[in-house]
Amino acid sequence: MPGNDLFPDDPSIYELRTRAPGPAGTLPLTEKLLRTAPSGDLFGLTQNVGMGWEPARANDRQFLILSTSGGLRDADGKPVALGYHTGHWEIALQVEAAAREFRALGATPFAGAVSDPCDGRSQGTSGMFDSLPYRNDAAIVLRRLIRSLPRRAGVVGVATCDKGLPAMMMALAGVRDLPAVIVPGGVTLPATDGEDAGAVQTIGTRFSRGLLSLKEASELGCRACASPGGGCQFLGTAATSQVVAEALGMALTHSALAPSGSAVWKEIATRSARAVAHLAERGLRMRDILTPAAIRNAMTVHAAFGGSTNLLLHIPAIAHAAGVPRPTVQDWIAVNQVTPRLVDVLPNGPQYHPTVRAYLAGGVPEVMLHLRDLGLLDTTVLTATGLTLGENLDAWAKSERRERFRALLTERDGVAPDDVIMSPGQAKARGLTGTLVFPTGNLAPEGSVIKATSIDPSVVGPDGVYRHTGPARVFTSESAAIAALREGRIKAGDVMVLAGIGPMGTGMEETYQITSALKALPFGKHVALLTDARFSGVSTGACIGHIGPEALAGGPLCKIRDNDIISLIINRLSMTGSVDFCGEGGPNFSPEEGASILGDRNPNSKLAPHPDLPDDTRLWAALQQASGGTWGGCVYDADKILHAIR
Repeated sequence: MPGNDLFPDDPSIYELRTRAPGPAGTLPLTEKLLRTAPSGDLFGLTQNVGMGWEPARANDRQFLILSTSGGLRDADGKPVALGYHTGHWEIALQVEAAAREFRALGATPFAGAVSDPCDGRSQGTSGMFDSLPYRNDAAIVLRRLIRSLPRRAGVVGVATCDKGLPAMMMALAGVRDLPAVIVPGGVTLPATDGEDAGAVQTIGTRFSRGLLSLKEASELGCRACASPGGGCQFLGTAATSQVVAEALGMALTHSALAPSGSAVWKEIATRSARAVAHLAERGLRMRDILTPAAIRNAMTVHAAFGGSTNLLLHIPAIAHAAGVPRPTVQDWIAVNQVTPRLVDVLPNGPQYHPTVRAYLAGGVPEVMLHLRDLGLLDTTVLTATGLTLGENLDAWAKSERRERFRALLTERDGVAPDDVIMSPGQAKARGLTGTLVFPTGNLAPEGSVIKATSIDPSVVGPDGVYRHTGPARVFTSESAAIAALREGRIKAGDVMVLAGIGPMGTGMEETYQITSALKALPFGKHVALLTDARFSGVSTGACIGHIGPEALAGGPLCKIRDNDIISLIINRLSMTGSVDFCGEGGPNFSPEEGASILGDRNPNSKLAPHPDLPDDTRLWAALQQASGGTWGGCVYDADKILHAIR
């Protein structure tokens, strides 16, 4: 600051006090409290009235509201300081609604926040190196905040997006002896004349390939978010996490995917505060809700929605926090082989409805009604309502809310609810197939995953099988891979191999800018992608991720060379698949022979952790590797870590 600007002379700054009388009144103390209560409890009462709370109510029952709120809104909703993303921009309004309900119930609400990053904002940048590790750190901090309010009777967690909501679920799952309820932060509205927030992230690649003009890219980029709050309009990680929160029983019935900022969105927060108080009165805790059956229900609903592959990391992490067995690859395979996809939303199709339509069509409980009829759910599990899942579904089936919301969808958008959430028979007739396939083979001995619904139907055979054999184009960084796409060095028939960007390389970054570019390019459906990284929940194309072991841990992917021949087979009917190295210059040997040849090769000399990988993320990668790695949910297992370092 130049000269006098360092200390501007404003007379108002000298109008201050050095003493004040303090709050009037008296604390509601008793002899028993003074003789037996910890000093922290007593000083807490002093702090309560110091912040302006009524002294007579200073010792009321306490409830904690945690959120991922970010940014600063003026009274009229306009920004004073921006948040990282729309997902946490409005949720302070839900915190307020929950707090007012606690006050009405005669309780004392406390509020705290651990804000979250935006995976969309950090795509293609070094910010992505912190994305997945953030989840673990945030869950730890949130749990510490819960424990730091010793007299809390229960917790409400308000969150929306890709890492903040999984972190909140992990945190609440980890406080097993407290009642808790998740408030999903809702979704943003689609633009009436524009693209969704997933498609708009490809404007750079499309402009580079001459598919958009500068004017078109500028206009599309401006209008993709049609309302200021909520998670993206597609069934990516944010929306899928909301669905999973409800499917686990952690959130109230029909609370996932509500339009952010709406009256029903606020009402969900109000009812959630009431619900957690009710759970506390009945002595029901997280350990009563998060059971192995609840975890399997969530996996089943995830499959029926066709949700984000990132939940393969988050559901095991929530299970681990809850102290119940983590699902294995075999568990995921078993669930996905028997669960039909019933939901038609972005990015899966075939009609690509935005997520708000799934909410109006009945949301999670509507899907669960169909799954119950198929015998795929355990409806005896307890939920955040204090009732069993079966009781919730019975109430939903005959509710006026269900009838009126479904009618609104037809009235406002001209869409039949049963065209968004289908019966199993209707889904089969329309060609909807299962969501996730878990290919194995000599390139993925520990497993991998592909969102089979994202493969373009035109490259799938009449027998429901996708077959692709082509030459490898090997990259050891996402920036090199996206440059090759933009510069036209990738051709139809190629197999892009993106190795060394798992947890040890980049913190297991998302590769959305590559998968979305392949979706946007006319020849992209004829290109496959293999990687030890993860995909955004809006992954598209024949993209196989989570390949284990990761390349930097010695996985076979580290030995693939340019022009090696790779074979992919994905059966969308049997939900099985394989990914194999099968030739040098041409497909000329078996998977077993390919494994033997790879065993004799040296790793790619260019493979190395990214030079900008933060030490924080390097530590996270080492700890999660000792705790079961990617297929264990990238968690911290204290017992395994302590055993490893002794």
